[in-house]
Amino acid sequence: MAKENQTTSLPEFLLLGFSDLRALQGPLFWMVLLVYLVTLLGNCVIMLLTQAGPALHSPMYFFLRHLSVVELLYTTNIVPRTLADLTSPHPQAISFQGCAAQMYVFIVLGISECCLLTAMAYDRYAAICRPLHYSTLMSRQACISMVGTSWFMGIITATTHSSLIFSLPFPRHSVIPHFLCDILSVLRLASAGKHRSEVSVMTATVVFIMVPFSLIVTSYARILGAILAMSSIQSRHKVFSTCSSHLLVVTLFFGTASITYIQPQAGSSVTTDRILSLFYTVITPMLNPIIYTLRNKEVTGALQHMVKRHVLSP
Repeated sequence: MAKENQTTSLPEFLLLGFSDLRALQGPLFWMVLLVYLVTLLGNCVIMLLTQAGPALHSPMYFFLRHLSVVELLYTTNIVPRTLADLTSPHPQAISFQGCAAQMYVFIVLGISECCLLTAMAYDRYAAICRPLHYSTLMSRQACISMVGTSWFMGIITATTHSSLIFSLPFPRHSVIPHFLCDILSVLRLASAGKHRSEVSVMTATVVFIMVPFSLIVTSYARILGAILAMSSIQSRHKVFSTCSSHLLVVTLFFGTASITYIQPQAGSSVTTDRILSLFYTVITPMLNPIIYTLRNKEVTGALQHMVKRHVLSP
């Protein structure tokens, strides 16, 4: 009986999704489905190329492969549920445990991506500013440690955030004004104690966004100094081209994350939050492999070689 009461006392959430924008549900379904399929294909290609291509066995591509794994899991945690909800004109129920699990995975992968992007920036710093020590600084053991640390930081952050949020009391039935169990959207539904938890969660979120971002800015400040010290314009262009793809991905990721989680609550709206979230949970994971494929000659060369070898060869 005690177990039954404990189970029935758990609140149930309703995800608003895009049920209040019924005219957009059909177009959004097909757009999200198409983007998701391109994301799966693009990230799987990156993972295959960086694993099989001998020219792509450097630390930068080791990190890129793990970034593609994170992107694949990240979007898969959100999109299938979103596609199912887009087929219904009404908000869809999600259990307390289901919401907690989705948020936990969401945070683990989001923080891991922050840390992986920071490791990739450090790799570019080591290659450009300390080339003589590059093999030592970016040894295989060092790369594995950085990837492991990225996952560890994600797990620690997710455990802390989830414990703070889901230990709060919630109304029996609540509508989450979002298409996923986002941190702030769920936290603001709490019946009591949400102010202190919101301050704690927001502080931790800002730290875990701004600290990696600050390290990336520091790395690129030193890289810029090294580039400007080069006398040849051709050398400057060549060195900068090795960083341009990563810079663009960093701008997309941290730009949308900062706007979403660091903006004042009063300055946000339900529709704006969902559009921004749709961008960084659906669009950005698709753009990353495209950016690295189109703007990186080594990846493009490896892709062309694979196509010629496995598709065009008789």
